[in-house]
Amino acid sequence: MTGIYEKLLDAADKNHILAGEEMCKHTSFRVGGPAKFFVTPGDKKELAGIITLCRREEIPFFILGNGSNLLVADEGFDGVVISMDGFRDCSVDKEIGFIKAGAGISLARLAKEAYKASLTGFEFAAGIPGTLGGAVVMNAGAYGSEMKEVLRFVTVVTANGEIKEISSDELSLGYRTSCILSSQYIVVDAKLRLKEGDEISIKNRMDELFRRRKEKQPLEYPSAGSTFKRPEGYFAGKLIEDAGLKGFSLGGAQVSEKHCGFVINKEHATAAEIMALIEEVKRRVQKNSGVKLEMEVKTLGKI
Repeated sequence: MTGIYEKLLDAADKNHILAGEEMCKHTSFRVGGPAKFFVTPGDKKELAGIITLCRREEIPFFILGNGSNLLVADEGFDGVVISMDGFRDCSVDKEIGFIKAGAGISLARLAKEAYKASLTGFEFAAGIPGTLGGAVVMNAGAYGSEMKEVLRFVTVVTANGEIKEISSDELSLGYRTSCILSSQYIVVDAKLRLKEGDEISIKNRMDELFRRRKEKQPLEYPSAGSTFKRPEGYFAGKLIEDAGLKGFSLGGAQVSEKHCGFVINKEHATAAEIMALIEEVKRRVQKNSGVKLEMEVKTLGKI
């Protein structure tokens, strides 16, 4: 990584670059060692320049939203973490039902902006602990709704550093997937199309969904949300409970007693302990039911 800092200075403001930033500050699991460099671009041009530099110099890089679906190694990441925290703007055109927002905006705030404009259709996302960019990449969904129902256009940085707008129809949006990663796109912002609604009804629906989450999910502990993807024809949490793993723990990591689909940082867990627990859960579930669980949580660094 010798000389990388100097090269980063050619693409980014020095005030936007941190060295050795601890990733435990930036993940909902509250674990993770230092990133070699942590960069927060101020605009699209700076973002494109950083990405172009990293690809040209073959520097490992990772795009970070709010770290709500991420497990970072205890040793950290020997590369560049690019935070989208500088892309949190939001504009609402109530007359035509369009909302345009930056990739770094939280889904909770975006849902609140829609509610304030009496626009309905985004209530499902109010309790999802992520950002708009990540939600677009994974076609996030909850309670029978998903991003592809409201997403219309996305601005991306392409693999060669070009900034362009593409329609949602070009993204191959499916269950927790899209073509964004395989196309090497980086989401910068997105436009949503919502419908005119009743402000009170929207608020009541958001409150109802939040209550349901609070009742069923272990929100009081650090986690990365649902740890596993839903296997076709099954529910991960039920498979894990049927394997006798409710409350099962390794070190400070535990399978939640409230919802078996969540692995939680119960008591100062390390990333290694969390990963070891996840692997043991996968092994026992497959032995018990024959179903192979797939992680929904992403990893960064060598765990």
